[in-house]
Amino acid sequence: MPDMSASANLAMTHMATLAKELDENKVTPGVLGFLVFAALAVGVWALMKSMNRHMGRVNFEEEPEPDTAAGASKKQARGSAA
Repeated sequence: MPDMSASANLAMTHMATLAKELDENKVTPGVLGFLVFAALAVGVWALMKSMNRHMGRVNFEEEPEPDTAAGASKKQARGSAA
């Protein structure tokens, strides 16, 4: 690698030796990984609880479609006339 600078070469050399010291079978996320995952889980749980509370407060009644309302009134008019 003739185009690498001396500092980049030195950094790569040190990183390569650190990587060789780690046992690939024993590398885990550790305590920090668990804490981050737990914080994300608590955040998602809180958001879901808040969403359920807000959805419970929504008062929504669907209006009938204009075609359905007109058809129903015509049927009622025909039924009462007969």
